[in-house]
Amino acid sequence: MPRGFYIIMGAQFFSSLADNALLVAAIALLVQLSAPDWLPPYLKFCFVISYVVLAPYVGAFADRLPKGQVMFISNAIKILGCLMMLFGVDPLVAYAVVGLGAAAYSPAKYGILTEYLPHSRLVAANGWIEGLTVGSIILGTVLGGLLIAPNVSGLLLTVDVPGIETGVDTPAEIAISIVTLVYLIAALFNLRIPLTGVPMKALPSNPLATLKDFTQCCFRLWTDKLGQISLGVTTLFWGAGATLQFIVIAWADAALGYDLSKASILQGVVAAGIAAGAVIASLRVSLDRAVTVIPLGTAMGLIVIAMVFVRDVAIAIPLLVGIGALAGFFVVPMNALLQHRGHHLMGAGRSIAVQNFNENASILLLIFGYSTLLRHGVSIYAAIVAFGLFVAGTMVLVGAWHRRNLRLNGEEVQRLLAVARSSHH
Repeated sequence: MPRGFYIIMGAQFFSSLADNALLVAAIALLVQLSAPDWLPPYLKFCFVISYVVLAPYVGAFADRLPKGQVMFISNAIKILGCLMMLFGVDPLVAYAVVGLGAAAYSPAKYGILTEYLPHSRLVAANGWIEGLTVGSIILGTVLGGLLIAPNVSGLLLTVDVPGIETGVDTPAEIAISIVTLVYLIAALFNLRIPLTGVPMKALPSNPLATLKDFTQCCFRLWTDKLGQISLGVTTLFWGAGATLQFIVIAWADAALGYDLSKASILQGVVAAGIAAGAVIASLRVSLDRAVTVIPLGTAMGLIVIAMVFVRDVAIAIPLLVGIGALAGFFVVPMNALLQHRGHHLMGAGRSIAVQNFNENASILLLIFGYSTLLRHGVSIYAAIVAFGLFVAGTMVLVGAWHRRNLRLNGEEVQRLLAVARSSHH
């Protein structure tokens, strides 16, 4: 791989590491401010709202400037959000600013690889980037937990800068300060990303025309007989995955007596399971057989309910790894099938924008639903049962939808699967 690829990887790693550590630090900040239990999930809600609202436009912004520059600007916005948290701005507002940076970052990080590398290297490069991203999610979540742990934060808070009064006095504040430095490292990597020489595209002169085009792309993917199934599954998966992050924290507190620092390490355990499942699926499931994994989504929803009965960490860890592995195994083939259909129907960039919009809208809805349950006094155990049944039930419906497509449009579905089979080989 050319040297620039490793710079891109470094930038991705540090930015993603900081994103995941910051969520834990921001939750700790809300706990420090004595926020009610139902409020922390709204952090994710505020973070994701930019992805949904700006979905039609962030791709155009990413094509307007060199990708490295877009990534640098995005990281600068994330740093601004961190500083707002440290200067006492409402954590939800500050975290929404970080989300704005992340939404702008997303199409640039996906687009740079296709511009920079020959097509023959793309699969290998994506494998590296995905592996690195999963690693940064696990390490970032664990890093966030470590930074707010009393012994680590206590040690960091004793470090004094001579002559400067930082005003950083609590574990949450020192954690956010460290995360800001990690974003700064990512931004320095962004400055070294090579120019690809791809001509820049002007921003669309008519924002309404862009919105109309985006709406048509959404419609095209939702009416495609394979696109709709894969989009349905990945949309549910991302919403469920985001909600599960908060469920694990609340459940670890109720069932195991874990504080936020230890609970965030359990989040890392789920992510490790997802990584293992994703690797196995990428080796075992071909593109044309992606739809055969739908029952695993139902199984995952039902197995989540088992968390209600667990009070011992020795049982909790294998259970969480298993839940993650099932999730990873069923989402990877579906994601590949979705990208394949999107590429054929409208091109990679637009299809990623449609995918981002749907998946993040799902995160908004499920986080809102979960937080509303807690707000109305529903116990975490009842919320877990409701969540598990919802995931399992939805996956049963998606399976039935696919069988109906086979019954009514069997020839079309088989033709699309044949296209998938030929492109896989």
